[in-house]
Amino acid sequence: MQTRKLGNSDLEITPLGIGAWAMGGGGWAFAWGPQDDDESIGAIHAALDRGINWIDTAAVYGLGHSEEVVARALKGRSNRPYVFTKCERTWGEDRQIRKVLKRESILAECEASLRRLQVDVIDLYQIHWPEPDEDVEEGWATLADLRKQGKVRWIGVSNFNASQLARAQAIAPITSLQPPYSMIQADIETDILPFCVGHNIGTIVYSPMKSGMLTGAMTRERIANMPEDDFRKRTPNFQEPLLTRNLNLVELLREIGLPHGRTPGEVAIAWTLRRPEVTGAIVGMRSPKQVDGVIAAAEFRLSAEEIARITAFLAA
Repeated sequence: MQTRKLGNSDLEITPLGIGAWAMGGGGWAFAWGPQDDDESIGAIHAALDRGINWIDTAAVYGLGHSEEVVARALKGRSNRPYVFTKCERTWGEDRQIRKVLKRESILAECEASLRRLQVDVIDLYQIHWPEPDEDVEEGWATLADLRKQGKVRWIGVSNFNASQLARAQAIAPITSLQPPYSMIQADIETDILPFCVGHNIGTIVYSPMKSGMLTGAMTRERIANMPEDDFRKRTPNFQEPLLTRNLNLVELLREIGLPHGRTPGEVAIAWTLRRPEVTGAIVGMRSPKQVDGVIAAAEFRLSAEEIARITAFLAA
């Protein structure tokens, strides 16, 4: 599988990365419902065996559980991937999630992630959300210090707008930005992608299939039967009036993918990777079978005519 250099780092990453959000399991505010840890580990092993060389997780996914699952999956593996994780979302015994960018908190969060992941250094450490906004500078300066200390190799941000990127960049170079990007949510094309290109910031996009909506496996019945703790049920794209439009979009992606033997999800991921500014896409995987349904997106390229068909649908 081909690789691309991530921003100003020495990390050469594959077009697809393993997304470990859903691997956090159920019982927390932004869960995807219950998840079998053995299935998660099987998905990670299958993806690594197919050539993917990085995993993206976060401390808050499952309130620490996702990082622990990643550690279990990588134990004893000879082809260890790069491991990316995030700070800023914290929680206490009450399991309520808080937004903290204070230095003392981030230092403690980093130590906790190192312990859960069972690593000596984190390959890419990211601020999960720029919240509270007034503490962005303090948080980013702390990540820069963690890099000097050797706790993390490279530092990045997630969900920052162009103004926040500029504020952080004035303190220390940003290696990467992790924004949401899909056919359904493409606003980063306007000012964020140009900023990243101008400052040699790599872009690893998340939710290229919009939380599973564009996989081709989503139906009204499946959505109705989602567990109560699956956060997606409460989001606009899984409800009317957007739901009908999104399902119609999936049928277009199915038509485009069929002659190539590609799934709607692979078409959706390939659409995000068509942009040269995008270094890689984070793809959520919950089982080895799901790996089979997305892996070809790493090499699949849409034609100009196919992109035009998608553009026309989105503009209608």
